[in-house]
Amino acid sequence: MGRMTASSGRRVLLAAPRGYCAGVDRAVIAVEKALEQYGAPIYVRHEIVHNKYVVQTLEKKGAIFVERTEEVPPGNIVMFSAHGVAPVVHDEARRGRLATIDATCPLVTKVHKEAVRYAAEDYDILLIGHEGHEEVIGTSGEAPDHIQLVDGPEDVEKVEVRDPSKVVWLSQTTLSVDETMETVDALKTKFPGLVSPPSDDICYATQNRQLAVKQMGAEAELVIVVGSCNSSNSKRLVEVAKLAGARDAHLVDFADEIDESWLEGVTTVGVTSGASVPEVLVEQVLEWLAERGYGDVELVRAAEETITFSLPKELRRDLREEAAALVAERGGSGTPAA
Repeated sequence: MGRMTASSGRRVLLAAPRGYCAGVDRAVIAVEKALEQYGAPIYVRHEIVHNKYVVQTLEKKGAIFVERTEEVPPGNIVMFSAHGVAPVVHDEARRGRLATIDATCPLVTKVHKEAVRYAAEDYDILLIGHEGHEEVIGTSGEAPDHIQLVDGPEDVEKVEVRDPSKVVWLSQTTLSVDETMETVDALKTKFPGLVSPPSDDICYATQNRQLAVKQMGAEAELVIVVGSCNSSNSKRLVEVAKLAGARDAHLVDFADEIDESWLEGVTTVGVTSGASVPEVLVEQVLEWLAERGYGDVELVRAAEETITFSLPKELRRDLREEAAALVAERGGSGTPAA
């Protein structure tokens, strides 16, 4: 990766790390492996990850995305997305006579286990996150009588707890680190005895991608974040870029969504991608920029990532046979898929 040349005066700062995190990589490979091992269709509850291109690609291979477990015909296989689901969803799958594959990111599973543990100890759990996000819904479902959502610092004033000496905070894994800590600080002011989780809930990949954007934000007049609008971590990268000093920042799914007017007066463009974005989409953005004179690319490396996760254990079983057995044992309609 070279620095800018004196002839063009235009350059691209390319964030590293960017794109797929270990949890997303695991989830996408799990769908592909299930399709290869069991054949289509493989049903997936919600988008496996929040990226339009990934979802469309998997649909072409035979994945069927549904919003509710009840949409899956008995005797089939359903996969739970990387964002995790509440225990009630597992119950729905059992009642629906479905074989399941749980592709929940292990870092999200960690937060689920923390919620269960603190609820068992009768803590009030303050979950920092965005209302309606699948991850928040799944975590809240682990201990609905003990968890209340705190959607940013502005929510702190209305928070009420039973015992201020038994309060703990947890968080959605894909939030902005700075925004989360601002909320935590406000909560600690109100509840001085607030307990922190044993380890930071915000995932390593979210933190690393935000750190890289902070490093480029002071130099780049424009930052382009590749990612989908329903991706929380991708949207946070746009916010982080602006807070870091970028004059402008935009979220795009594909290179053809970039508006050439954004380049007016811009010599340095920062490029990054959310944790559920395949590298091919970033390469297309770099090609688009190169065609417009931004061909010199400089890497901005914030961290090295070596974490990997093993595939869901359910992929080591014969799930088609298991699904057929569920229909036979529990009765009901539905023909297992071939």
